[in-house]
Amino acid sequence: MHSDTNTTSADNRYDAVALLSGGLDSILAVKVIQDQGLRVKCLHFVSPFFGKPHKRRHWEAIYGIDIENVDISEDYVRLLTERPVYGFGKVLNPCVDCKIIMMRKASEMMHRYGARFIISGEVLGQRPMSQRQDTLNVIRRDADVREVLLRPLCAKHLDPTEVELSGLVDRERLLGIKGRGRSEQLALAKHYGFAEVPTPGGGCKLAEKENARRYWPVLKFSPKPSVRDFKLSNIGRQYWAEDKWMIVGRNQMDNTALLKVCGDDDLIFRLRGFPGPIAVGRQFEGKAWAQEEIADAAAFTASFSPKSVQSGQDVTVRVSCAADLRKQGDSGSEQGPVANEMLFTVTPCRQTPIGWCESEWPVVREEIRADMRDKRA
Repeated sequence: MHSDTNTTSADNRYDAVALLSGGLDSILAVKVIQDQGLRVKCLHFVSPFFGKPHKRRHWEAIYGIDIENVDISEDYVRLLTERPVYGFGKVLNPCVDCKIIMMRKASEMMHRYGARFIISGEVLGQRPMSQRQDTLNVIRRDADVREVLLRPLCAKHLDPTEVELSGLVDRERLLGIKGRGRSEQLALAKHYGFAEVPTPGGGCKLAEKENARRYWPVLKFSPKPSVRDFKLSNIGRQYWAEDKWMIVGRNQMDNTALLKVCGDDDLIFRLRGFPGPIAVGRQFEGKAWAQEEIADAAAFTASFSPKSVQSGQDVTVRVSCAADLRKQGDSGSEQGPVANEMLFTVTPCRQTPIGWCESEWPVVREEIRADMRDKRA
């Protein structure tokens, strides 16, 4: 959906906006258009599943491009929660629906920059799900970008677009790359003198089995999956017991990240008197944990502290709501008492009555397939 207003100053006007994953093809597509003397604003989409916003300045410097980071986390979580219209790829990757979301967002933003068209680094026939001729057409149609989308790397295999017919873009200087080979792209990278040649794709976590088994239980058990849920899914060790979810830090970096990302109502587990991990018990809205479940999780948390296990004794685990711990932390007394804190004396135990376990990919894969079959039925 396009904006009806444009308050962009002359210095910030661009001829095109580009979808920039950070992969080689997306960067090359921008350079091909820049070669024609046109200004391009690159949109780097970010979510818990993809995006490297911290690389913005670095990419701008080494590739000579202008980038804006665009957070589409909420839209993407909604897509996964409602399930993609065109299904998942081999893992949990909704490639076709993903590209439609990005195209729609680019279309909404283009007039902010005074842009007349959108650039994508797609190559006909490169990817089996999202870059076939039929799916390229579906993406263009469903995103409602028929009149403004240009794919510079494979343009000569596609019908001319409005910007080519108008003369704004010289079609003869566009490319006709096709298929899964990389030689033409690598030759172009050499031509442009890239100091760094990025990998072909943008690095989507949803296409990796290890990450899919982290994400799927959230979609399965959370009454209302949130961006926070998926950010937590990216941290530490993930354990589930039906709809109860625990995240256990593997190191200090994980511990810090967990305390930063978790929700105010989540439970924080910390050992007293022994070094050990921070663990988070995620409390979904309307699903508070019972005392016996908290005690069970405390024993499970203690089992990740080698010294507490080696002691051969019961240990104390401190449990508090994240909101209370944050208030106490603000006072600068991290080791002091926390309001409403609960203390549990437990025997460290990895095999607890509740039965915490990690999700296994073969099981997750079958559940995803069954879910999509039910959706199509």
